[in-house]
Amino acid sequence: MAALSEKEAEAYLDARPRYPIDWYKKIAARTLDHKFAWDVGTGNGQAAIGLVEHYENVVATDINEAQLKRAIKHSRINYHHTPITMTEDEMVALVGGENSMDLIVAAQAVHFFDLTTFYNVAKRVLRKEGGLIAVWVYNDIIISPEIDPIMKRLVDSTLPFRTPIMNLAFDGYKTLPFPFETIGMGSEGKPITLDIPHKLSLKGFIGFLRSWQPAMKAKEKGVELINEDLIAKFEDAWGDEAQVKDVFYKAHMVVGKIPEVKFESDQVLSEDSNKGLLLETEVGRKHERRQPSDEGDRQSKKQKTSEGDKQSKKQNLSEDEA
Repeated sequence: MAALSEKEAEAYLDARPRYPIDWYKKIAARTLDHKFAWDVGTGNGQAAIGLVEHYENVVATDINEAQLKRAIKHSRINYHHTPITMTEDEMVALVGGENSMDLIVAAQAVHFFDLTTFYNVAKRVLRKEGGLIAVWVYNDIIISPEIDPIMKRLVDSTLPFRTPIMNLAFDGYKTLPFPFETIGMGSEGKPITLDIPHKLSLKGFIGFLRSWQPAMKAKEKGVELINEDLIAKFEDAWGDEAQVKDVFYKAHMVVGKIPEVKFESDQVLSEDSNKGLLLETEVGRKHERRQPSDEGDRQSKKQKTSEGDKQSKKQNLSEDEA
């Protein structure tokens, strides 16, 4: 994320929703251990605070110092500024080392990352057995029938200013590369869709719009999307400016694990085992097919013996009569 000013960071904090505690509970139930978690792109620490309820230690990192200054403090959360100049090895060492993390979370953040670098680091620090990585994004807000159409027109007006990074978020992570094995909570190209309830004031909503990345990108190009005319329309549609509304952010999530590596020797062993099973089966079948023939041989021998005995008795009788 681009660096925010002090004022923009404050507005962003007010408008950003708290993620449902049920999310952390369900994800934590799927990790083998609960010692270490890493919140990547922590921002103001919203996800880190949720993670610390389920993990003994949380490392929270962000490129944005203005956000970190407003991060929610906790004795078991360690916040770190991670400038883009950090190498992969430095990042691995900072968060805990190889094979150290039970859970990695990137909340509303992974689309801003250099994905190749991030996934390289994630695969190194994530526990190979029982470790999970979860990424999610919210890309729409539902407020009221009066406000939503205005918001829709604003979203459409951002199209010329969107970057490929922004489009990953607007697409709800449907086009996000995610090289991890599914655990049944979304998969690459098929994230699960969730709702995030939040209470929002008019002041917080306008502050959110001004700190919104597409609007900031348009402003960099000399276009003010959040202008006075638009703000007036939102104010009219909002009604009482002191009213705090119940809103819903639409979220999309994918959770995965390190893919299991299958070695060629395992495949050869499996094939040999199958061959052995096949050989035993064929031998058994041949044995079963021979059984009727053997029984027939025994019956034939018995019949010949019986006939021989009868012939011998007949010969003896003739001799006695003579």
